[in-house]
Amino acid sequence: MSQNTEQLLRSIMEKRVLIIDGAMGTEIQKYKLQESDFRGELFKEHGSDLKGDNDLLVLTRPDVIFNIHKSYLEAGADMIETNTFNATSVSQADYKLEHIVYQLNVEAARVAKRAAVEVAALQPDRPRFVAGAIGPTSKTCSISPSVERPDFRNITYDELVAAYAEQTRGLLEGGVDVLLVETVFDTLNCKAALFAIEQVFQDGPYPRVPIFVSGTITDRSGRTLSGQTTEAFYISVAHANLFCVGLNCALGAEEMRPFAKALSKVASCFTHVYANAGLPNALGGYDQDPAQMAAFMKSFAEEGLFNMVGGCCGTSPDHIRAIAAAVAGVPPRVPPQIPRTLRLSGLEPLVFTPELNFVNVGERCNVTGSRAFANLILKNNYEGALKVCRQQVELGAQILDINFDEGLLDAHFAMTKFLCLIASEPDVSRLPIMIDSSKFAVIETGLKNVQGKCMVNSISLKEGEADFIKKGKLVRQYGAAVVVMAFDEEGQATSTERKFEICKRSYDILTTKCGFPPEDIVFDPNILTIATGLEEHNEYAINFIGAVKQIKEQLPYARVSGGVSNLSFSFRGRDSIREAMHSAFLYHAIKGGMDMGIVNAGNLPIYENIDKQLLTLCEDSIFNRRPDATDALLLYAEQSKQKGQDAKEAVVLEWRTKPVQERLSHALINGLVDFIDADVEECRLQVARPLEVIEGPLMNGMSIVGDLFGAGKMFLPQVIKSARVMKKAVAYLIPFMEKEKELARLNDPNAAYAEQKHAGTVLMATVKGDVHDIGKNIVGVVLGCNNYNVIDLGVMTSCEKILASAKEHNVDIIGLSGLITPSLDEMVYVASEMERAGLKLPLLIGGATTSRIHAAVKIAPKYSGAAIHVLDASRSVVVVRNLLDAATRQDYIDEVAQEYVEVRADYLQTLSNRVYLPLEKARSKKAKVDWAAVNITKPTFLGTRLFADYPLEKLVDSIDWNPFFAVWQLKGKYPNRGYPKIFQDKTVGQEAQRVFNDAQRMLKEIIDNKLLKATGVVGFYPAHGVGDDVELYADEQRTTPLATLYGLRQQLENENSEVYQAYGDFVAPRSSGVADYVGMFAVSAGFGIEQLEQRYQQQHDDYSVIMAKALADRLAEAFAEVLHEEVRKVHWGYARDEALNLDDRLKVKYQGIRPAPGYPSQPDHTEKRTLWSVMDVQKQTGIELSESLAMYPGASVSGLFFANPHAKYFAVGKINRDQVVDYAARKKQPVEDIQKSLGPIIGYE
Repeated sequence: MSQNTEQLLRSIMEKRVLIIDGAMGTEIQKYKLQESDFRGELFKEHGSDLKGDNDLLVLTRPDVIFNIHKSYLEAGADMIETNTFNATSVSQADYKLEHIVYQLNVEAARVAKRAAVEVAALQPDRPRFVAGAIGPTSKTCSISPSVERPDFRNITYDELVAAYAEQTRGLLEGGVDVLLVETVFDTLNCKAALFAIEQVFQDGPYPRVPIFVSGTITDRSGRTLSGQTTEAFYISVAHANLFCVGLNCALGAEEMRPFAKALSKVASCFTHVYANAGLPNALGGYDQDPAQMAAFMKSFAEEGLFNMVGGCCGTSPDHIRAIAAAVAGVPPRVPPQIPRTLRLSGLEPLVFTPELNFVNVGERCNVTGSRAFANLILKNNYEGALKVCRQQVELGAQILDINFDEGLLDAHFAMTKFLCLIASEPDVSRLPIMIDSSKFAVIETGLKNVQGKCMVNSISLKEGEADFIKKGKLVRQYGAAVVVMAFDEEGQATSTERKFEICKRSYDILTTKCGFPPEDIVFDPNILTIATGLEEHNEYAINFIGAVKQIKEQLPYARVSGGVSNLSFSFRGRDSIREAMHSAFLYHAIKGGMDMGIVNAGNLPIYENIDKQLLTLCEDSIFNRRPDATDALLLYAEQSKQKGQDAKEAVVLEWRTKPVQERLSHALINGLVDFIDADVEECRLQVARPLEVIEGPLMNGMSIVGDLFGAGKMFLPQVIKSARVMKKAVAYLIPFMEKEKELARLNDPNAAYAEQKHAGTVLMATVKGDVHDIGKNIVGVVLGCNNYNVIDLGVMTSCEKILASAKEHNVDIIGLSGLITPSLDEMVYVASEMERAGLKLPLLIGGATTSRIHAAVKIAPKYSGAAIHVLDASRSVVVVRNLLDAATRQDYIDEVAQEYVEVRADYLQTLSNRVYLPLEKARSKKAKVDWAAVNITKPTFLGTRLFADYPLEKLVDSIDWNPFFAVWQLKGKYPNRGYPKIFQDKTVGQEAQRVFNDAQRMLKEIIDNKLLKATGVVGFYPAHGVGDDVELYADEQRTTPLATLYGLRQQLENENSEVYQAYGDFVAPRSSGVADYVGMFAVSAGFGIEQLEQRYQQQHDDYSVIMAKALADRLAEAFAEVLHEEVRKVHWGYARDEALNLDDRLKVKYQGIRPAPGYPSQPDHTEKRTLWSVMDVQKQTGIELSESLAMYPGASVSGLFFANPHAKYFAVGKINRDQVVDYAARKKQPVEDIQKSLGPIIGYE
């Protein structure tokens, strides 16, 4: 080609979608070739069967391969792949043809090139390209072929590099235009191929050609065969300066969509997709016809998911022809601008975002840092060493440091074996690895055994610049990030100036002479030991922090790390002192810019929790504030030695010496399950029947719990833990009671068996259309603790099921729960149906949107029985007890009924006293905006963008914990009302801290084990304000409305405001001549919550059920918060310079708002349907909308984004009939339906 291939390809792929060919194997099968075809004359006498060695046909039947190439080119392919998928010595060894591999690749390239030249000659304005296909081989470098030997590999990295280098040389000699490493199911194999390709280019004489890489997601879990996620795979191979990266094989187009989408978001280069023709059928064939596959690929193209498309297994020239026609004219994907930051990977990605905060590098898998680990390795106890590894992960390590620098060890053997074992441990191998050694050869050994993008610890200028450059280039070629120590030819830097000087020199060399991106450079400016008694050591900590600040200010994108334990080395054996020193030092170093550190994450005390005297002494040493700092620390250590540990343990276990009945009460009151089975069994053996254990000591204990809770001496979380103990105890007894029943029936079939006596039976349900049940579950637990039998029908419960179950179980009370506004109408309906059915059971009403006023005004008049609002769980027992006590029942019902008569009267009087502006007058008082002066930013994209499987760890720092404590009914008193001040409250502070700690543990488990999944979608649309409403448009032509967001305007007269708002006021009208936009979103963090609930329910653990739901809700709200911030700063970008902390964000100090349908700014829940329709929310995210407009999973949030500075949150408040009629006309709905959906804000009878 006359023009540089890379430039030519780039110019084409920026203008249109490039077409690559389809399957070779299925086309070869159509020729029905026999053994003789594969042998030809060249291999007539070969000693092994050759049929099936398709690559061999380039030598024995080149006409067949040429014709297949030509048919794809004529069908519209711009690029064809050489027939060399298995043309390596590794794969050809199966046929004993290793010796012809180079010849195979040369000839395959020439055959393909000849076809491309011939077809291109007929269309000179459309160049054709040949991709040298490099397959994965039949062996894996990351996976053991033996279940019994997880550390075994059937091939080495070096063997793969040699095989791939030979293949690469042959393909380049034959004249391929690009190299395509494809069908990557093991990323380490791919990295070996990329290493070999780079080596061939360096050795010459071949000019560089563009490199394409194509991964294979093996199933719908979204991972490669070797376990990596799509993003982790890309991060692992991105170092090779890829021209194009994509996915092929294993999946059909429909199944591949989410993973292609994920890749298109993170890849800064071009991307491609060539999927199978659907999934294989029962006979191994593929059924998706060309038209079906082309339709899928067109939708991919319209979403902007790729720059090149083709086919894999089961596709033919007809498929390629249809695909080429379908994507013709569709603009190609525009590669995104990916922020420059350090990206590492294990099985999963670790991206250093601003939200990531400090990264813990686990230090215990280092024989120089952990004597216990070293002893395990020296004794060849690798299983024990793996346990240390797992513990590091469980304790919060985000990167694992691996080091085998021990004189008695074969470090190469140990490094290889241990890394291979780690690869078989998904919980461990999901983390990136830090290969740590003072011997560079051992580092290389490590790099050859890790598929993810790791870190090398470390290199330095100690051996001179030439050695540094050589090692830097090799680390880059292996695809790792690098830690650089502050050493040079003169030795270790100790002063701030020397530390920075060496780091600056290293940075310049790596970026200019080694091709290292600065974001892959991590400096370790040497954390040295302080408090040694030597004066020259006293400034070491200060110097480190000073160097950190200079590095972050003057070396763009570089990161800073350090070995934290070095700091306190002089206090060996005094762990409490060392841990406090580490925590205090990190607190200040992180503020200075330190990004990560090698530290035992599980042993770091929280800075705020360090004893104040000890903290002062530590900081005296760190900042060299007093000359006797070391002596003062030593004195503190002596004075604070723990004494009397044996006595303490004796106190802790003293309750175990008491009679079993007292032990059971103690366990129930304190929520202790450790001994419950043994104690219940001991008690069972002392009584005549197992039921007596329940009705005796267990119920006695729960009665104490109920009394303490009622008196405010126990808090809700403690009560729920007590219920967990009770459930476990009862679960232990159930088999014995069932056996007793069976024996009773055998002895006397007509005999009645005494069941447990309950104080009454309460049926509870979340009403139809609603999926929220945390509050209901809490009430159920509290009632259960008070010996009430609770029948919980769950969520989305129809009226028919509620009434039928009430009759079936002969219940005493029915309790209804709901969170969303439409649930109020459903409760009214249930009440009226209970009346129609002639029921007289007390009806309890509860939930976030319910109120005493609503119960009195809307529900009680529909039902002649008692309808009573219950404020929260703490009131439920009192209400139920009054209703079921014959002595108090009627008086209590009469009292509530009279109270509700008064509430209704007050409500109606309030309505009559309210003054409403006529709608038109309210509209005339809308905010006056000079739109010409408003700076409106166009979003970075229009349409939708999916945020699939959003990392939960990115949400944690944005959690608003105040609603969490409200769930547990823990409320501090002024000045300790909110989080974190609640921990200081004298009444609830200790319990709030305990619950919070439990939440942190569960949150860590959820994140570490991916027990919940967060997914969301954001959309941006051209928009104009039209009166109270907002019109959305499909494109910038703004001619035909895509949808209308209907708004409601404030009408209730307000003496304090001259402005009456609707959210149509927040978007520029068409008459302004200003092009404006509106965003919308829907997110959920509740995928997986049902499985988590089931797990805890099977363990009889109500406390954890409620905790999991509460955390899912918090994560969903945090997801909305994080996405809104990303919208403001990135996706819409109208506040790119915003720098607000979480407290400021929760106080809405940012520009713009995110109101939600069903909430004060637009109380109409039916508007959610517009969001779901416009963004196709359910299809994109899986978040469903019930007929009553509840989102499922329940831990979901949706809403709108308004960006303009004058957009502020407001409450519509009550509205009058004229607005309801007008609103109904605009929505083209009956007034009666509108009144139903707007019930809570209707200001008239």
